[in-house]
Amino acid sequence: MSQSQSQFQSMVLLKKRAIILGAAGYSGAELVQLISQHPAIELVAAYASAGREPEAFASLYPRYSNQLDLQVLPWQPEAINEVAQQADIAFLALPHEASEELAPQLLAKGLVVFDLSGAFRLKNAALYPEFYGYPHQHPELLPQAPYGLAEWISASELEHSLFAVAGCYPTASALALLPLIKAGLLAEGAVPVINAISGVSGAGRKASLGTSFCEVGLSAYGFFGHRHRPEIEQTLGCSVVFTPHLGNFKRGILATISVCLKAGISKAEVDAAYQQHYQHKPMVRLLPRSPNVADVAGTCFCDLHWQQHGQQLVVVSAIDNLLKGAAAQAVQLANLKFGYPEAAGLLAGGYRD
Repeated sequence: MSQSQSQFQSMVLLKKRAIILGAAGYSGAELVQLISQHPAIELVAAYASAGREPEAFASLYPRYSNQLDLQVLPWQPEAINEVAQQADIAFLALPHEASEELAPQLLAKGLVVFDLSGAFRLKNAALYPEFYGYPHQHPELLPQAPYGLAEWISASELEHSLFAVAGCYPTASALALLPLIKAGLLAEGAVPVINAISGVSGAGRKASLGTSFCEVGLSAYGFFGHRHRPEIEQTLGCSVVFTPHLGNFKRGILATISVCLKAGISKAEVDAAYQQHYQHKPMVRLLPRSPNVADVAGTCFCDLHWQQHGQQLVVVSAIDNLLKGAAAQAVQLANLKFGYPEAAGLLAGGYRD
């Protein structure tokens, strides 16, 4: 047994305790499943919105029948004192405004908070009225909430207690582009063009005509005004043209990204940029062929492939929007925060060094 394995087994004996708020939604349900199987984090309570009746998780999601014996409780403000005694970690799979209200209260009780909403992602508070439709109520927390793109978060950022888990489209886009940007391979003034298609689960579980499976074909939306554009630009440090699309499949994102390289950049330099950063990142797979959303749906991976023609480069990125784009990334960040193996609870086969 290696020293790192021995240390991890010691950690398992002192499990962190977690609650999930928003457990009735798609991302929340994925969190329930992931935390329930995590070797070093114990799920102690799961909550849904106030006004609901307590309900068995398997009633909400019948595929978990005979697997997860868990009651999803309605959240009440007075529960926060009980939560403070029960838990070390809170995962928030809530609407933006609800996360913005609850996160400060949970932090004040000493919990580490992983927020899957957009409430703390943008560091410029002035952008919230334009892209989220309301003024931010806690701008003082924005610089205290590291942006949670797991493969690129720093050790110093992991010392914080509030994490703004990266959005799904930004995760697919940034994982594809950051190796090139950090290596200085893009042409001066290059503006990446990102065309990304998401399955209908990206719109959440609440029914609407626009996301009814019988109504969805393939369409673009959110031209220039989608809230993930400033998030992508903030992460990359450059302007982008980002056009999201809605596709007629349940889950997954496929992003096809075109960008101009500096003159003279070789294929070997591009390959090296990806290999050097991702060779020890278990959730990123570098493929010799173009990714398929069918291969990442239900997994915690980001699949990447690229093709070069002179100065033009096309990068294709595929993720599961509910897992690597949401719940699995939150768990991955928790692993990094608490010193667990990065893939703990996320890969089949258990421990991975």
